Amino acid sequence: MDDSRDMDRTARKRRVRPEPTPIQRALGLLTRREHSRKELARKLAVRGVGGADAEAAIAKLSKEGWQDDARFAESLVRSRAGTGYGPIRIRAELGMHGLDREAIASALDSLDGDWSEQARDLVRRRFGESVSTDRTLQRKAAEFLVRRGFAVEQIRAATQFDPMDSM
Repeated sequence: MDDSRDMDRTARKRRVRPEPTPIQRALGLLTRREHSRKELARKLAVRGVGGADAEAAIAKLSKEGWQDDARFAESLVRSRAGTGYGPIRIRAELGMHGLDREAIASALDSLDGDWSEQARDLVRRRFGESVSTDRTLQRKAAEFLVRRGFAVEQIRAATQFDPMDSM
């Protein structure tokens, strides 16, 4: 008798959940963080959602305000700039997400702050105040900023050093 009750409990616990719809899958991804259209379509394809179904789901969620490439771009710009990346690197990353030039330019313009000041602050934190007098540190700081995606003008402003001299 005890065995039959255990089996009934086990059977009740193992309810089969229905397969989520493409919209439910996309919404599940969007509730975790912002996604671009291209990124969302790719992730839905990995989860077995067909191209037409994925596009229809993304179009519906875009229309209802759940997915917005401009909002995604602004979020990514704030996030990457906050972690010390420059406009060149951020522009490239936004391009990889399938955003057009106007959306990328608008997102980069929406950032409050000066890229040169951000580069200066990054150099001060990483290399200290002696960068302005030490040529070796200036070169290292310039190379660091290049890897982070800052433009030559911003690097000059941050290091008082022309990175083109050492290349």
